[in-house]
Amino acid sequence: MKNYFSSDFKLGVLGGGQLGRMLLAETQKYDIYTVILDASPEAPCTQICNEFHIGNLLDFDAVYNFGKLVDVLTIEIEHVNIDALYQLEKEGLKIYPQPSVIEIIQHKGKQKDFFVKNNIPTSPHQRFATKSELITAFENNKFQIPFVWKSAQFGYDGTGVKVVRTENDIQNLADTDCIIEKLIPFKNELAVIVARNANGEVKTYPVVEMEFHPEANQVEYVICPARIDASVATKAREIALKVAASFKHVGLLAVELFQTESDEILVNEVAPRTHNSGHYSIEASYTNQFEQHLRTVLNLPLGNTDSKVAGIMVNLVGEEGFTGDVVYENIEKVLQIDGVTPHIYGKKTTKPFRKMGHVTIVNTDIDKARKTAQKVKETIRVISKNN
Repeated sequence: MKNYFSSDFKLGVLGGGQLGRMLLAETQKYDIYTVILDASPEAPCTQICNEFHIGNLLDFDAVYNFGKLVDVLTIEIEHVNIDALYQLEKEGLKIYPQPSVIEIIQHKGKQKDFFVKNNIPTSPHQRFATKSELITAFENNKFQIPFVWKSAQFGYDGTGVKVVRTENDIQNLADTDCIIEKLIPFKNELAVIVARNANGEVKTYPVVEMEFHPEANQVEYVICPARIDASVATKAREIALKVAASFKHVGLLAVELFQTESDEILVNEVAPRTHNSGHYSIEASYTNQFEQHLRTVLNLPLGNTDSKVAGIMVNLVGEEGFTGDVVYENIEKVLQIDGVTPHIYGKKTTKPFRKMGHVTIVNTDIDKARKTAQKVKETIRVISKNN
């Protein structure tokens, strides 16, 4: 085995946001020299990585030249220049997840087509290159209202997703490459994280349940374990494993799922990286998702994905009406509660719905943890100094 620890080995990460920041806690634990590329000199990773480079993740030269500096390259966001990754891979650089996986996943149309081709259960969809194509199809009764509209690329944290309920909503859509999906009534939104290393060792984390903000389309709470029947949980994990087997990815794959009214499991979309739905694992799991990501991309034995205790994650997002230097109001009050751990992402300025941190609540009793999570959500405020 290559010596990754306290050595001249260099791990490269494309993206310096909060996911990279939490990954750095694990690279520091193992003393693995880690190099970050991000466009922002104020990215959350800036102060705590071994080496930081400024560059646009979508620029060929920036990504290619960065890749030449490292021994293994991974990502914390999938919106990266894919041509540079293919060139680096061709020249022998180990890149995980593989460029072929990232290319499919970074485009929602290709992603949905991949599900259909591989007989993965998902909601019916159609692809359109322009808004006028979509309008023409609607006028010719190719689909009906209501439906879900998604921008094909660059959607993140609920942006680029709209539920269309009226003809007027159609007129207000962006003119961009997009997909539409049948609006599926569902009981629960679930997620399963699958870890796979280059040796083909595979493990899944427990099924989690996600509760969303009604306006921002962002996750408010992640609940582990999901409060669902064991048979539904088994089905969800089996489908997530089928998705992972189809991609043959190396790394983490977060599989977002719908549980329908009839207890069918449908794949919504996937992310080829650490994920908001796995943040609970830092406090609640034997091996958290960030350490597991490290193990997968370095082809190390995978860690235990079981939970030690029930865990609930509450996202801390910027409150509406506040923009500017951030203040975490009442954080000292939530610190008085047993089993509560805040994570602050190092972003100096807040704006409405910006992800600024999260809080994990652990308890042996999931119902008690959920009540505490509600209290935390109602107590802590992410506001600005000047409002």
